[in-house]
Amino acid sequence: MRGGAVKAILVLDNGACFSGYSFGAPGERCSELVFNTSMTGYQEILTDPSYKGQSVVMTAPMIGSYGMMPEADEGDAPAVEGFVVREACEAPSHWNSRESLRDYLVRHGVVAIGGIDTRALVRQIRERGLLHACLATGDADPAILLEKARQYRGLDGIDTVQHVTTRVRYVYAARPHPDAPRVAVLDCGVKRRMLGMLAESGCGVEVFPAGTRATEILATHPDGVLLSNGPGDPAGLPLVLDTVRSLIGKVPVFGICLGHQLLALALGGRTYKLPFGHHGGNHPVQDLQTGRVEITSQNHNYAVDVSRVDEIEVTHVNLYDRTVEGMRHRTLPLFSIQYHPEAAPGPHDSTYLFAQFHRMMRPRVSVAG
Repeated sequence: MRGGAVKAILVLDNGACFSGYSFGAPGERCSELVFNTSMTGYQEILTDPSYKGQSVVMTAPMIGSYGMMPEADEGDAPAVEGFVVREACEAPSHWNSRESLRDYLVRHGVVAIGGIDTRALVRQIRERGLLHACLATGDADPAILLEKARQYRGLDGIDTVQHVTTRVRYVYAARPHPDAPRVAVLDCGVKRRMLGMLAESGCGVEVFPAGTRATEILATHPDGVLLSNGPGDPAGLPLVLDTVRSLIGKVPVFGICLGHQLLALALGGRTYKLPFGHHGGNHPVQDLQTGRVEITSQNHNYAVDVSRVDEIEVTHVNLYDRTVEGMRHRTLPLFSIQYHPEAAPGPHDSTYLFAQFHRMMRPRVSVAG
């Protein structure tokens, strides 16, 4: 541990214990523990609302080298419960950095630990499946933290969307011209870049809280609805699921990540929990219609099974584990994907999806992409 640094400790519910140094706020957090394989983009990861209720282990060995900049935030504040790295960079060198990673985490109250063997930690998660953990700073008692980690309930069946959705309806972008489509976004934890991509594709964008009923959304006469990404278990969102069911067949729908899972449930499919989820920017996904492979960014613990839903055609699969990454309805204007096209690790592999949604809403209008 670094000389003079405040101690920190991470205890897993299987009894494993990792000691290091604190480089964030003081405190204690219990959460699900996931790892992310991205080499960069730690600020986007920290502020992605889909991480609500989870602590993130970064597999890249050094994090924080280019500092923090407001324009990279995907939400209003960090969503992670805790942050775990091998080495935290104390002196960022990027010309556009506004503050260090440490200062940012302290300012936002995020508990973080560095100086641990993240390779060994990730191996624990890969071999044993998703783990619950308790992270604390200072002279915490490992035995007490272990008991807290084992008592932590987890996110299954829990509504975590309520903590990250907007509280008020708002217009993100006005229509650029009278013939442009208007998109209603059901905000389950939408990322800012996702809204930006909709606007850049030529859409007017209005954002609705996750608890909004379908009748209220349809009363605004949108040309399409985007079901956004978000955290946690889709089965823990019965009211949102009712809204999704009521939108199907009434308006073109595009679902992303959690929105994809909600559509699968609404159409009669099922969701199931992956051993340790998909979190990172290097997941190869094949488009079954073209054979083309996209390099994608992903952040989810649940996958969908629509094998018994005749109305649904699977359009994309993950080449790591063959899980469903995309689907479309055979007759209705509806499609969805499991990955994050706005994150752009490709970098432009998946931008065509926003143009596809645009054409679904305005089939006679030519759009780029």
